[in-house]
Amino acid sequence: MTQVTVDLHRPKVEYFDVAGLTNTDPKGFVRPVEEYRTEPWGLYMARTADHPQFHYIESWLLPELSIRATIFHYHPAHARDQDYYLDLGEFTRIEPKRWRSVDHYLDIVVRSGRDTELLDVDELLAAHAAGLIDADAAEAAVAHAAAAIDGIAANGHSFDAWTASLGISLTWR
Repeated sequence: MTQVTVDLHRPKVEYFDVAGLTNTDPKGFVRPVEEYRTEPWGLYMARTADHPQFHYIESWLLPELSIRATIFHYHPAHARDQDYYLDLGEFTRIEPKRWRSVDHYLDIVVRSGRDTELLDVDELLAAHAAGLIDADAAEAAVAHAAAAIDGIAANGHSFDAWTASLGISLTWR
């Protein structure tokens, strides 16, 4: 049996400063944000990216769903077969104009109209075994991922249709 190596790390924490128009990534890099939009169901962010694979990122933090939904605008040579990338975690407004995300390892890739794929279960289990995430948070991540996968699949593998069915109207650039 082949042993799989997991990139064991603490939950990634990110900050979103709406007033300052900045996004502080998990490594502490502060990035300028072009647009923030606050809605009753969450926070939208759009910004450029200096990543070698993508040049722009759009995200919705959706606290009630425990999801961060992202559209990566890839450079042509790095294009991926995905429409949405969903991170599971805690997404909270910590001040009136400041939000925090704490990633809970699980991710979901949505290919609209085709399929929905759960990723990084091994990371969640390894993090729990190492004491980096407690049992309640790990169980919540699994429950939120299952609810998202079920909801998206029930809506024809459409993330937008699923969120719309919940009264959440997401708009993207």
